[in-house]
Amino acid sequence: MVKITKEAALHYHEMGKPGKIEIVPTKPYRTQTDLSLAYSPGVAEPCLEIQKNPHDAYRYTNKGNLVAVISNGTAVLGLGDIGAMSGKPVMEGKSLLFKIYAGVDAFDIEVNEKDPEKFIAAVKAIAPTFGGINLEDIKAPECFEIEQRLKAELDIPVMHDDQHGTAIISAAGLINALIVAGKKIEDVKIVVNGAGAAAISCTRLYCAFGAKKENVVMLDSKGVITADRDNLNAQKREFATTRTDVHTLAEAVNGADVFVGLSKGNVLTQDMVRSMASNPIIFALANPVPEISYEDATAARPDVLMSTGRTDYPNQINNVIGFPYIFRGALDTAASAINEEMKMAAARAIADLARRPVPDIVNRAYHVRNFTFGPDYFIPKPVDPRLITEVSMAVAKAAMDSGVARTPIKDWKAYRQHLRELMGQESKFTQNLYDTARSNPKRVVFAEGTHPTMLEAAVRAKEEGICFPILLGNDVQIRKIAEELKLNLEGIEILNLRNDTQNERRHRYAQIFAKKMERKGYTPQEAEDKMYERNYFGMMMVETGEADAFITGLYTKYSNTFKVAREVIGVREGYNHFGTMHLINTKKGILFVADTLVNRHPSEDTLYDIARLSAETVRFFNRTPSIAMLSYSNFGTDNDGSALSVQHVVERMHNEMPDLAIDGEMQLNFAMDKDLRDEKYPFNRLKGIDVNTLIFPNLSAANSSYKMVKALEDDGEVVGPIQMGLNKPIHFTDFESSVSDIVNVTAVAVIDAIVMEKRK
Repeated sequence: MVKITKEAALHYHEMGKPGKIEIVPTKPYRTQTDLSLAYSPGVAEPCLEIQKNPHDAYRYTNKGNLVAVISNGTAVLGLGDIGAMSGKPVMEGKSLLFKIYAGVDAFDIEVNEKDPEKFIAAVKAIAPTFGGINLEDIKAPECFEIEQRLKAELDIPVMHDDQHGTAIISAAGLINALIVAGKKIEDVKIVVNGAGAAAISCTRLYCAFGAKKENVVMLDSKGVITADRDNLNAQKREFATTRTDVHTLAEAVNGADVFVGLSKGNVLTQDMVRSMASNPIIFALANPVPEISYEDATAARPDVLMSTGRTDYPNQINNVIGFPYIFRGALDTAASAINEEMKMAAARAIADLARRPVPDIVNRAYHVRNFTFGPDYFIPKPVDPRLITEVSMAVAKAAMDSGVARTPIKDWKAYRQHLRELMGQESKFTQNLYDTARSNPKRVVFAEGTHPTMLEAAVRAKEEGICFPILLGNDVQIRKIAEELKLNLEGIEILNLRNDTQNERRHRYAQIFAKKMERKGYTPQEAEDKMYERNYFGMMMVETGEADAFITGLYTKYSNTFKVAREVIGVREGYNHFGTMHLINTKKGILFVADTLVNRHPSEDTLYDIARLSAETVRFFNRTPSIAMLSYSNFGTDNDGSALSVQHVVERMHNEMPDLAIDGEMQLNFAMDKDLRDEKYPFNRLKGIDVNTLIFPNLSAANSSYKMVKALEDDGEVVGPIQMGLNKPIHFTDFESSVSDIVNVTAVAVIDAIVMEKRK
């Protein structure tokens, strides 16, 4: 568990701009024309259109992506009634979560009013601004009336997340925990300790999924809520039991299947846990101290299925798994409400996600090899990137099916892609790569078949339909790892280089390779020995046409891999060098960066080849190259070292390729700012052109630059490395590459093979 000090928390909120959110313009604003369109006189036109058709506010303003996080501060976290202003950091935090998890803009609004009627009036008065309202931290029982009234009197989605967020996530967890336990929801006995807003909403949703009220026992601070108790409010009366044999928590949990704690810490003892039914399900959700600690519960009952509200234990019930995506789906359909059907759809989608194989990005975030559905994983992790698509789409569909959607979604494939692009998971560029590769999938050899990341990438690439994978490695080990990772190897070829079945192929490859290298010091026996190495064998498969492309790099040192590539595949005719390029997908478009992997200290001849190869590679991706050759100096301000080398290469390129937009040497800021470049150096060959290709003077600069961008993660995805200059599609990966990185490179390798096939 990460320990947070008071000083660290205060510094976090105070540093830089105070608070956690800000407003960012979404339209151009630098010119007088921009400002005239943004405000007077241009702004009058959308005003008049909205006057004619109020629904056009979703078209011309941010209403369709704007949620109000509203509270009166009467029940803030575990702090209680601390007032509207004191609760503002929490509401800002909620707004932050909306943005980072679902791309939803949110304003925090603190209303200094405890009277429900006046609070309702205030919210109704500002409601036209927003596409949805998230009520937060309002105490019970007032929260029930406030939400009920606002839902009835407004035509936009309203949800009190303290009630329904917890209910949705815990319902998803309960659905899955019951599957693990082998029990049915209509049969289990449920004890709910707590009778506040969250407890009531959770229990209602459990009943909507099939739990029977007669099997529910609810407790408040006075003990079991019984039907004969005086002065019960309507919400407590709804779940009052008619049983007369239970009065205390100990009596209630005896023989119970499920305990849901929404009260206070340390109220459930080990003896109580021992008294529960087999495979007991315990959701101890009091924060920060649960009703029973994870350690005590598991010590008392090794068969327990346990959830808490904490991040440091398995199966966290975390509202962020739900509310951003619920509002996302509601906003995208311009829904008039968030109804029961939408909440149940969200719970089902969340539950279903936990039963599917887990993406590597989740495993890496939690430093585990593989999450697998079972006692320690039956609720998705908040970092799971699939939540945005699966939950939002389920909610949107439920909104349409239940009749509250005013803007139906017509193309679900396009909507899924939009959601992925919204959160930077996938761009149109990447999707185009996949679509092109799918048009003619090729046989791709994956060198490190026993590496879990490469193995999963190969399976994913096959599932995406972009290639027919061939895995190199110990077949027994590969199948064992695949079983652990729940990966389907059907239709994937596995080649164990140590098996006798490969003797004929190794010998044949060795003869071909020995003949090719006989004047370069290789004996036939040395060639035979080389064919036991993955890179030699795999590249020979491509060289002989028995495969179309090759992916390597997770284990092997780059220097050795590049040596093998030169020997087996060779550099393209007309070139003496090869290199690699990375593609950075920024908000301004694709930026091509070279050479990022191969040539440490390039000579003038090397830079000349890299410049020509870069131009070809940019055209390969259907772009017109506009190349800046970089240095620490600008256009001759220094005449030594790499600056002088770049000058000579540029001069040569200008003479040999006068139609190519290329210039340098120049500093990076001049390359990226055409106005600055044209003002200071009006003679440059890139005048008025946005640069899309950067060639660095050495490997350290290029490699560090693309990795800095990747680490910052501000401008979206980085694709690569992409090989330039070898005779056949041999592509490399970084040793820290993710599954998605390798799949992207695989798509590029397949396209490379398609293009080469057309050239024959």
